[in-house]
Amino acid sequence: MSRVQLALNVSDLEASVEFYASLFGVSPHKRRPGYANFAVNDPPLMLVLIEVPADARGRGTVDALNHLGIEVETTTRVDAEADRLRDAGLAAVDEAATTCCFALQDKVWLHDPAGAPWEIYTVKDDDPDGLGLGPLSPNPVGTTTNDGGCCTTPVPAGRLGPVGASCC
Repeated sequence: MSRVQLALNVSDLEASVEFYASLFGVSPHKRRPGYANFAVNDPPLMLVLIEVPADARGRGTVDALNHLGIEVETTTRVDAEADRLRDAGLAAVDEAATTCCFALQDKVWLHDPAGAPWEIYTVKDDDPDGLGLGPLSPNPVGTTTNDGGCCTTPVPAGRLGPVGASCC
């Protein structure tokens, strides 16, 4: 099953987790300090919450978007989408076997005309550190909030940038 990913910056992770759990009627799929994600079946959505300082978040929709994505089932599908994007003349940057958002992933990044980062990705291992995926899962050893679990979106030459850090 493919699903759209929406990664949001939030200034109060606990309040946001409570709100989105109520909104979608599901518990978080994965929790780490400064990070939570929800695997929502209806509508098909991977909602990612990334905690940022309150002054970096803004109000309403201002600075709410971190990045967008499309989760697919396999690396073969990621590769096919990357080829399709390049054939359409879009600059796509491959990122294979990367640990991002506390998961091992293969992905391809691109940016829309205004610079919004999009990724098409597959999760190869949802718990590469073997820490468990429950709502109270600990932070990986040696990392702090959002360190080590997040990846950055490379900006292709000739495109808008810099985009900055993103996490899926």
